Amino acid sequence: MFAILFDIDGTLINTGGAGGTALLKAFSEEFGVETPERVPFAGRTDRGIAANLFRIHEVPNTPENWDRLRLGYLRELVVQLPLHEGQVLPGVEQVLAALAARDDVHLGLLTGNVREGARTKLEHYRLFQHFSFGGFGDLHADRDDVAREALRETRTRLDQHFHPERLWVVGDTPLDIRCARAIGARVIAVGTGGHCRDELKQAGPDLLVEDLSEATEVLGRMLL
Repeated sequence: MFAILFDIDGTLINTGGAGGTALLKAFSEEFGVETPERVPFAGRTDRGIAANLFRIHEVPNTPENWDRLRLGYLRELVVQLPLHEGQVLPGVEQVLAALAARDDVHLGLLTGNVREGARTKLEHYRLFQHFSFGGFGDLHADRDDVAREALRETRTRLDQHFHPERLWVVGDTPLDIRCARAIGARVIAVGTGGHCRDELKQAGPDLLVEDLSEATEVLGRMLL
């Protein structure tokens, strides 16, 4: 039995900037900041991005303010997704269909998105039905902690003694690779995000592919 945990942005889909636009617009509207300063998004968790915005703009990083931002973001995300030219990335639909056909493979998410944001994005691109568990960015600023949450959820769903060497993480940033290593999982890096091949290779994935169209056959051989 295997589990495969997918990152979302830059790995499964590209929203064309809808997520970042929604978050910054929600921050501006909730906290009266006319032009919120941009912070790094790739590989970060929504909770961590929010913490950076709070710090830069001297907004108290309280649970109440986080809830305001999160709910404002979720409302705005629904508006922004249809306004941006996003796409499902190459090979994604094929690899998900091939893996879903196997009884011994379970698909989940390991993403910095808040849970409802992940659902909203994946439903927009008609991919959500493939995933039933995972780790999300609601609580954790550090992606390694999201990975630990995802491993706990995997064990709850599948087997309390599930060994992480039978767990694969698929992502597009060095932080995806790092968080996979934090839980002892193996990792496939895809070059469909904002990081060049050399950056990803230096982070030490088990497999590096240009996009997921290269991964279907390889995964079939590896998951034995």
